[in-house]
Parts: sequence; C-alpha cells; structure tokens
Amino acid sequence: MTATVQGPERLDAAAVTEALAQGDCGEVQGDAGRRAQYSADASNYRRIPLAVVFPSERRHVLNALAVCRRLGVPITSRGGGTSTSGQAVGSGVVLDFSRYFNRLLVMDPVACTATVQPGIVLDELQRAAGEHGLLFGADPSTHSRCTLGGMIGNNACGSHSVAWGRTAENVLELEVVTYRGTVLCLGEMTQSEIEEAVAAGGERGRLIASLHRLAERNLATLRTELGRFPRQVSGYALEHLLPERRFNLARALVGSEGTLAVILSATVRLVTPPPARALVVLGYQDACAAADAVPALLKHQLLALEGLDQALTDIVTRAETRQTVDTLPRAQAWLFAEFGGQEDELPQLAEEFTATAGRTAGFTGHEVVTDPVRARQLWRIREDGAGLATRTPDGAEAWPGWEDAAVPPGQLGSYLRQFTELLSRHELRGPVYGHFGEGCLHVRIDFDFTTEHGTAVFRAFLTEAAELVAAHGGSLSGEHGDGQARSELLPLMYGPEVIALFEQFKGVWDPDNGLNPGMIVEPLPLDSNLRVSPHRTPLPLTTVLPFHADDGDFAKATRRCVGVGKCRSTTPRGDVMCPSYRVTLDEKDSTRGRARLLYEMTQGEVITDGWRSAEVRDALDLCLSCKGCSVDCPVEVDMATYKSEFLHHHYRRRLRPASHYSMGWLPLLSRLAARMPRLVNGLTASRLAPVVKRLGGIAAERDVPRFAERTFLTWFRTRPPEGDGHRGPVMLWVDSFNNHFTPEVLKAGVAVLEHAGYRVQVPDGTQCCGLTWITTGQLGMARRIARRTATALSPATREGMPVVGLEPSCTAALRTDLPELLDGDPDARALARSTRTLAELLLHHTTGWQPPRIDAGSISQTHCHQHATSGFSADSALLEAMGVDNSVLNSGCCGLAGNFGFERGHYDVSVAAGEQVLLPAVRAADPDTVVLADGFSCRTQIAQQTERSSTHLAQLIARALRTQR
Repeated sequence: MTATVQGPERLDAAAVTEALAQGDCGEVQGDAGRRAQYSADASNYRRIPLAVVFPSERRHVLNALAVCRRLGVPITSRGGGTSTSGQAVGSGVVLDFSRYFNRLLVMDPVACTATVQPGIVLDELQRAAGEHGLLFGADPSTHSRCTLGGMIGNNACGSHSVAWGRTAENVLELEVVTYRGTVLCLGEMTQSEIEEAVAAGGERGRLIASLHRLAERNLATLRTELGRFPRQVSGYALEHLLPERRFNLARALVGSEGTLAVILSATVRLVTPPPARALVVLGYQDACAAADAVPALLKHQLLALEGLDQALTDIVTRAETRQTVDTLPRAQAWLFAEFGGQEDELPQLAEEFTATAGRTAGFTGHEVVTDPVRARQLWRIREDGAGLATRTPDGAEAWPGWEDAAVPPGQLGSYLRQFTELLSRHELRGPVYGHFGEGCLHVRIDFDFTTEHGTAVFRAFLTEAAELVAAHGGSLSGEHGDGQARSELLPLMYGPEVIALFEQFKGVWDPDNGLNPGMIVEPLPLDSNLRVSPHRTPLPLTTVLPFHADDGDFAKATRRCVGVGKCRSTTPRGDVMCPSYRVTLDEKDSTRGRARLLYEMTQGEVITDGWRSAEVRDALDLCLSCKGCSVDCPVEVDMATYKSEFLHHHYRRRLRPASHYSMGWLPLLSRLAARMPRLVNGLTASRLAPVVKRLGGIAAERDVPRFAERTFLTWFRTRPPEGDGHRGPVMLWVDSFNNHFTPEVLKAGVAVLEHAGYRVQVPDGTQCCGLTWITTGQLGMARRIARRTATALSPATREGMPVVGLEPSCTAALRTDLPELLDGDPDARALARSTRTLAELLLHHTTGWQPPRIDAGSISQTHCHQHATSGFSADSALLEAMGVDNSVLNSGCCGLAGNFGFERGHYDVSVAAGEQVLLPAVRAADPDTVVLADGFSCRTQIAQQTERSSTHLAQLIARALRTQR
C-alpha cells in the first residue's frame, strides 16, 4: 500500500528523521540548523523541510523513496540549490545529491559521451571532458557550482546555447526512479521498442503505454503548441513524445523540475569546441536598440550573443572590474558576441560581424577583445549578473520572480520596450541582461516584499508580464524553470488543453503527487511562502556594528545572500571564498549556508534562541573570517563581520572559549611575553607544551611561534635614522605579529622606506588595530582599542602623513574595521584614508624612486584580507618594475587565517585548505624561486607545513638594496 502524501503540518520532523536514519538512506539530518540551511534556494521562496538526506549510493536514494512513500512524505531533489524559481525547496524531505552522489561514472571520448551521477558539478565534468578536448555544451553562469541533475531539472542553457543547445539537446539517456520505486532507463524509442516494452507489462510497460497513448491522442497539440522556439522551457517538454522526435522520454523529462522522477544517472553528449575564440563587444544607445539588432547579427555563425545594460555595470564596485567596464565602448547597453574557429579565421569573422553591426540602428561602436584577462573580466560581469542585479545602483534590494522569460529573437525589441513600460507603470526598476541571441532576458526587480502593497504589486506585475510575453509568442521561463514563481501563470501562456496534458503527464509518472508537489501542475500561489513577508516580524536584534549598507538592519544584511551559491565553488580561481566549504563540501560551511542560518535566527521560527543559538555558533565555527566573501560574493556578503557581531552577543557576559583569551588577547599577552621571551619560548617548546596548548585552546598539532629575543620597537627606538628623509615623514604601522615574532620584516620596511627618501616614524606607545579582538567577537574591547589608536595617530593623519602597514590583516583592519567600529569618528576615517600598503606607497606616491633590479623568479600568496580590501595589483606592478618574474598563486586563503588555524578542532580543515593549491605549489617550486607571502599567517602556514620558508616583499627589496650598495 502507498500512503497518501500528507501536508507537512501533519508530519513530525523528528519522526521522519528517525525513520530515514533507520532506513539505510545515507546521511540523514533533521536538526533545526540543517533544516534552516535548506529553507531557501536562489529564489524568493522559503520552505522549511522536515529533514535533509545526503545519499552516497544508489540504494540510499531507493531506500529514501521507500521510507517517504511509506510515510506519505513529499520529496524535493536538490543539486547546487541555485534555482531562482523556488523548485529546490520543499516542506517534506530534501535529497541533496551534491555532497556525495556526484561521481563521474564513465567517460567515453570516442563516442563523445559521459555518464554521471546527478550531483556532479558542471565544472567537474568540464575538467574531465577537457582532458579529451571535449566539453558539455550547456554552460549556465553558475557552472562552478550547479549540478547536472539541477541542469536537467530546469533544462539549463547558458551563454553558448546558440551554438550547442540547451541541456535537453545534450542528454542522451537517463536512469530514473519514480516515487513508487520503479527504476527506468530512458532514451529514444522506436515503435517496435515501444510495443515490446508495453507487451512486457509491469510498471514500466504501463507507464510507457500510458505516455504513448497520451502522445498519439494529442499529436496536433504537441506539434503546434510546444517546442515552437528554442527557449520555450515553461511546462513539460511533451514535444519530445512525438514520433518524429523518436518518443524520447529522457528529453521529455528534462525541465520537469523533479516532479516526475528522481534521477539516478545521466548519459550526456559532449562536443568538440573550436580551437580558438574571439570576443567582440558592441555598444548601443540602449538595451532596446541592442535587442532590435539581434536578428541581423544572428545571420553570422556565433557561439554566444549576450546582452547587458548600463544599469547592471553601474552596480560593479570592484576596482579592477570597474576599470574594465569604464573602458567599454561608449554606450548605454552592450552585446558580447563570441566567435569560434581557426585562429587565422577570427579577424575576418570579426570584421564581417562588426560591419553588419555598424548598419544596425543605435550602434555606437565596437571593440575586438584580444586580451584574455580583459575578456575574462568582461565575462565575469555577465556571469555575476544574478548576484550583482540583486542590488540596484543606489543599493536597494532587487529580486527574481520574472527572472528568465524568453521570446523568439525577432520579437525581442518589441517585448523589451513594452516590458520597460510595464516596469515604469508599476514604478519598478531592474537592470536587464541575458541571452539576447535567443531572446531570453534576465532581470532582478526592486519588489517590496515588506509591505502588503508591495506584495500585491508583485502579483499584479507578474500576471501582466505573463500576458505580455504570451502576446509575443514567448515563454514564461527560458531556462530556469517555472517553479513556484511562474507555475500558477502557465494558463496565461497555454490553453486549457495543454494544461490538461501537463496534468495527465504528471499523473502517469507520479499519481501520488509525492515529487516536488506544487510545481508546474496544481501550483502553489506565486505569492505564498515568500522569504520576506510583511506577515513575519524579525526579532529586535540590536547590533554594535552599523551595517549602513543595509540600513542598520541585521536581518536585511543576512538576506543580502540571494543564494546564487558562488561560495560553493570547489576550486580557487583567483578568489578566496569559501575556504572551509572547499574542504568539507558541506552547505553549513558555505557563506550561503551560514547566511541562511543567520537569517533564520533573525526570524525566530526554526532558530528560536536568537544570539544565543548553538546552531549558528556551530555553523560559524569553521568560518575563517578571511573576508573573501566580502569581495568575491556578487552581493558582498561579509560573513567575517556577521561572525564578529554574532560572537559578541553570543558570549556576552558568558565564559568564552579558551582561544578567545589566548589569541584574542594576543597583542597584550605578547607584550608580557616580550619581557621574558626565552622563558616563554622554552615553556612552549618543553614537555609542558601540550598542557599550555590545551589551556589556551590551541591545536595540539600546531607549533607555537617563537617570540623574538628583541622586539622591533625596542630596536627602532634605540637606532639613529638613516637617509636624508627628503620626502618627509611616513608612519610605519607596528603590528603585534611582526613586532613580537618577526621584527626582521619591520626592519626591512624601515630600510626600504628610508632608501626611498622617507623619514620613518612609529606610533607613540604601543598601538593596536584590535584585529584579534574583532575576529573573536570581543567588540567592546576592540572599540576601546580602536578609539585609542585613532586618537593617537590623529595628529599625523590630519596632516596627511601616510601610514604604511606591512601586515595585510592589520592594514585591512585600519582601512575597513576601525571606521565601522568607530562609526562616524573623523579620526578613524582619516586613519583609513591615510593607510597604504608598502607597494601602494612606493608605486603610486613615490615619484622618482627607482626600485632595485632583481633578476629572480617568485610565486606569491596574496593574503586573504589584502585580496578583500586592496588587491594585489600594486604588488604585481612593483614586482614587474623590479624585473621579478612573479606568478600569483590562485590559492585562495592559506588556511591558517590568524587565530583560526591555531584553534583546537580546526587543524585538519586549516591544513586541507592550504593543501588545495598553496602548499603543493610551494613544495613544487624550484629552490631558486622566491616564495613571497606578506601575511604572518601565510608565512607561518608555509613554514609549519613545508620545508620552505617565505619572504615578505619588504625583505625582498631590502635584501636587493643591500647587495647593490
């Protein structure tokens, strides 16, 4: 017997979790924290699941279905959780395939196919295929974290579908299991194969017979209403049941959003990419003019034709990307066209293409991009569109909902003009971008979900937008699926007979409605289950930090995460975020997972104890406070700041972990140790070291750094200055790490600055940026220290004296953390404006100084805080000016990250993060290659995990100056 699927209000989460745990379903979790993490995807919707299952074997999936079927619990299949329409959240059991059920099963380069489990990330498949000169054609912008199962569920497309088609065109076979437990292998079927299957009987035969009858009885409707243009993704793809399409059940399931069957494996087609590519950027007077040009441009054979308007580029804030945007052809909108072919063919193709573009109305200019770095930066803006567009240029929130509607390309200009008028009529705004070459537009709109009126506008707008796209012969969804956002609107696009066919199709596959109910057929209302709702009042949480970018609202800050999941990428590609996720591959250790949990904490429903939440504390435990997310996340979620705020409140008037005292108070303890460094060093290296570490909350595997025999400050204050100081004074920031552990770094800084003509000064007394108190959430003490520092340095900073920091984490704290801690304090703002890195000072503020020539090769590790605040471009330029052949490692965070890697319980994750790129690169480097690392943490990690030592930039320059005297 099969139980009737019950509503979630009749089910008990603990009982469901227990049944799944006893049913051999893989890893099962139903605690409040895990349920909160999976309460949302990248859409506007929020639904709290009963439990989350992480299958790692085929039997786990089958067993989970059996348990849920017995209990009458609905199932939602989930991959990367990047769906923008709400189909990856559910109130029953969520099956997360991405963590374990993610293997490449077969790669056949001869047949150009691959067989994969549904949880494999697209980039992982692309890497494997790339070894054979192949790739998977569909490539959505979320390629670094979306899974093949999710792509199949939504019929994902991407920028190159003009050339290589949607996911549907690249799927050959699927192995699936229905809610009732029937396993089927699906693909093309001839008439004789259909007859043979029906004759064999059983559940498989019944299902195929029913689907074949459905197709035979509705041939005219299938031929005229479905599959009319490539981006008609809304509804079910029943056109693949037609005999001329060989009754392809695999392709008919693509785009069904997990409502028909659960995927066990997929065999996909791979393509051979062209040997060379070229990017041509076209400028237009507005997005509508760009849209009008598309039909003429499509006469050329393109790999991609993408569009974006100035409203999107206006949101870009990162310096190097901003510079790239500012050098685009003068325009209000742009088209990015990509060609492929032999390298010697590309100039002619580009010339012919730009000639066509020059004859289109509204054309303002073009650029052929040959620099691969610049091309990547431009494509990054397009890829980050879903995240960037969630903030308007003035910082207001924007949301999906009408996220990916598509029309035939010939209708794009007309549709976009009327769509713009519709936005204006409802007093809404949203930057437009997307796959112009296939008539598919993406837009995030500044809906106001915090009021009843705003929610009513949301419903009214979507209804009118659906009518508009239908009038243009288009599709409500062009690649992201209908989900909860648009399923209710399908009757505005399709007639009653098509809707009835969809219902029959669903009924054949899933008569119990146990798979992702509420999507496509029998839809949930588009304005229910909203993540932000006027009917929910957040907890009144007062914060220490101002959160100005989010109007001082901590709940708004945490919902800044829109779920695009860029933090779930598994390989560093010039970014830092998120080091712990790359090690554990656990949603709770991603920036998104932590943001979800913090947001649920502000709502007080699943996470009920506010700042005292143990679930939030545990999820933040593996956050390295690296600040990578503050710049790598498209919406600049700053988890390091959120963590500091949370820890401050969580431990207020409570006993803290031992490491908060030993390492949070390290600057003060170091001053005490400096009075007897030999005794302290002897103790930490003796047989009592394990006891010392245990008392201090320090990992037993870590060596405690040795204190210097003599601090830098002691040395500096007893030495006569050198050089003529003709450039005037400069304030050298004396950070606690280099002062007490590696004073030679600061000494080298003095030598370099004096050689450059500066008169070096140091702050009076012993000042501190307060970083260690900030990262451990001791914000009251951090604020007192910050105020003391800002006041002490104010005479210098008010006169415009530059403050040069050699420790990147402290430099970043002076620039960003102190102004936040001392909100509105003019001395803190002056100190932030005055703070420079050594490379910035020498490169941009020291005219006439010639750096020494250094004929050497080097690899460099960018400190994660420097990556987040100032970047490495000044260092790279200075090294180039010195003749150093430097390679910047795409290694992300070193893994030590200040106190994180020293804390008990963090050692394995810390080392594993370093082992992803940094540590192997250091070990593999030639003995003559200089290993550059300005961060004390980075140098410590390298020293403790390899047989190499690393060098600060100041030391490299000072060493060269000494040899050239």
